Order: sequence, then C-alpha cells, then structure tokens
Amino acid sequence: MEEQGCSFSSSSSGPVLLRGPPPLPPHPLPPLLLPQPPPTTAEKSVALRIHKEAEKKRRERINAHFSTLRRLVPNSAKMDKACLLGRVIDQVKELNRKVTDISQVSRVPKEVNEVSVVECSISHNDDDDLYMKASVCCEDRPDLFAQLTEAFQKLRLRTIKAEVVSLGGRTHGAFLLCLEERKENACVSSFMESLRRALDAIASENKDEPSEFSSKRRRMMQIPRV
Repeated sequence: MEEQGCSFSSSSSGPVLLRGPPPLPPHPLPPLLLPQPPPTTAEKSVALRIHKEAEKKRRERINAHFSTLRRLVPNSAKMDKACLLGRVIDQVKELNRKVTDISQVSRVPKEVNEVSVVECSISHNDDDDLYMKASVCCEDRPDLFAQLTEAFQKLRLRTIKAEVVSLGGRTHGAFLLCLEERKENACVSSFMESLRRALDAIASENKDEPSEFSSKRRRMMQIPRV
C-alpha cells in the first residue's frame, strides 16, 4: 500500500516509526544570568576616577559646612571638628531652652477668638481684695485697648500687670486684675461672669468684617514655603 509522502509495507514485522515535529532548540538564558566578562583595565580606571571625584566633592562640602560653623561659633578657630560639633550641639540646646522659656511667658495669638477669666491668689495678701487673671485673643484694632480699659473701669478693676502680644493682625492680652472695693455679700462667680461677658463682647466685635490686619495675616499665611 502506498500513500503520498510516506510508504511502508504491511508485511514488515518491525515497529512502525511515525515522524513528529522537530525538537525545539534550547531556550537562551536571560542576559543577566549570562556570565559577564571581567572589567577591563580601562573600565576599572574610569570607575576609580569617578569614585575619587565623588569623594573629593563630598569632602569639600563637609569642609565648607565646617567653615560656616566656625564663623558662627565664637572662639572656634583652633577647635577640631569633634569639639566644634559638641559646641554647636550645646548652643542648639541652649537656644531650644530659651525658645521654651519665651513661649511660656508670652503666647502667640491664635486664629480663633478666646476669652478666659479665672480667680487667682496672691502670696502675702492679707486684705480681702479679689484677684483674677483675664485673657483675651481677638483681631487687632486701634480701639481695642481703649475698650478693654473702659470695661475694667466700669467693673472697678485695677490692672496690676498686663502682657500683650500682637502678630499678623491678631492680639493676645493677659491681665492680672484686682477688685479692691469688694463687698462682703458680693458673689465672686457672678462678678467673673460679668467680666467674661464684657470681654466676649469686645473680642467678638466686627468679627465678621475682614479688616486690613486680617487680610494681611491671611496673605502671610498663604506664602508658599520654599
């Protein structure tokens, strides 16, 4: 029996072999897995030169920063780098301590209006005078302290100490007040509430109308940081 492209005899007693597709060639290895040739002498020389230039620039930057620190720190011309860094660390700690002390003495005005009135005691006070601490935070305006003085006078309060901080159109004032002519049957809580209401009225006056100071503060807060 004959067929196109293939012939075999039916009388053959051996196994019949069928031709299949040819075997695939071996898959090549990825480039990263192939063994890399060792760098040549020229390549090693270029890499070493680049490394030396980078190290030189790094040392130059470090030395420039140390020179700047020597100009800022007094009597540091003959100090080595370790002593100079120690002196800088001590000065930074001292500056942080001073900033903490200043923030405890004077408060930076906040963005929202605030009023506080609390009773306080004065050491070595043998009389029956009433002492209280009052604070107000609001928009800064020309007639603010005139209004505060008028409110204190109406309530017969004497200002013993005042601390005022103004920044960016906002003002924070802290006052130590004394009521010298205190009546025997006077209610302390009602008197403090009267003072609080008076300060609230002053702090909330014209709060919905933008002023020149508040507009300037908003412009300062919107400056992008570099």
